Amino acid sequence: MGKVVSNPAALYIVATPIGNLEDLSPRAARILGEVAVIAAEDTRTTRKLLTHFGISTPTTALHEHNEREQVPKLLEQLRRGESIALVSDAGTPLVSDPGFHLVRAARDAGIAVVPIPGPCAAITALSAAGLPSDRFAFEGFPPAKSAARRALFQRLAHEPRTLIFYESTHRIVDCLADMAAEFGAERESVVARELTKKFETLRAGPLGVLADWIARDETPRQGEFVLLVHGAEERAGADASEAERVLDTLLESLPVSQAVEIAAKLTGQPRNVLYRRALARSSPDK
Repeated sequence: MGKVVSNPAALYIVATPIGNLEDLSPRAARILGEVAVIAAEDTRTTRKLLTHFGISTPTTALHEHNEREQVPKLLEQLRRGESIALVSDAGTPLVSDPGFHLVRAARDAGIAVVPIPGPCAAITALSAAGLPSDRFAFEGFPPAKSAARRALFQRLAHEPRTLIFYESTHRIVDCLADMAAEFGAERESVVARELTKKFETLRAGPLGVLADWIARDETPRQGEFVLLVHGAEERAGADASEAERVLDTLLESLPVSQAVEIAAKLTGQPRNVLYRRALARSSPDK
């Protein structure tokens, strides 16, 4: 017979510490001890956490490679009235971590999905970065390949909101170099690492300076980094009629995508707006 919890047959989304184990909330610890099973991104990592708190609940692996296969089995347990907790290796599940398919399936099946809030590396870094926090955009992990990564940064170069990225140890140097190239070496930014741990570091400065620092830094790079980039300065740019004139001129000799890219840089108008205008101009009905 499964364990009985305050809200049986529920899927609990449980945030776990991103470094400091004292950040596990009493509610999260209680839920982890009461559910029938814990679906964990890496059962070995989660078992260390559970052992620290004296929790003996069974675990089952749920990660990006097996999530679709695991969902039917976990749904069956939920339908039997057993409760399940979903955790990632660290932080809040589903924030650049697996779990979407299980949550979606549970909600579609009419099963209660209950969030147990707690640490999140992106929000933790933002709260202490000293960058505008009223509006921000979380972009997760940039592409692994430099060409795709730089293309993403080009698309975000005029985004006015503070940008938040995750990056891995082995790509941090190249990623910061690409950021400096595409956002501009003078763009204000923050590198956060080892958050909530003994050697926690939040370093602010222009992207070019931080890229150089991280390339030369001999401190062991452990875990994931959080990178925060100040949004582009909002500017009036050219008015719509001037932007259309520039776009029309460029379209006379360039492909649509290239014309839009250049027009956006010259006028400050959004790429998506210019692209729609370019497509309208090339429509047979025009």
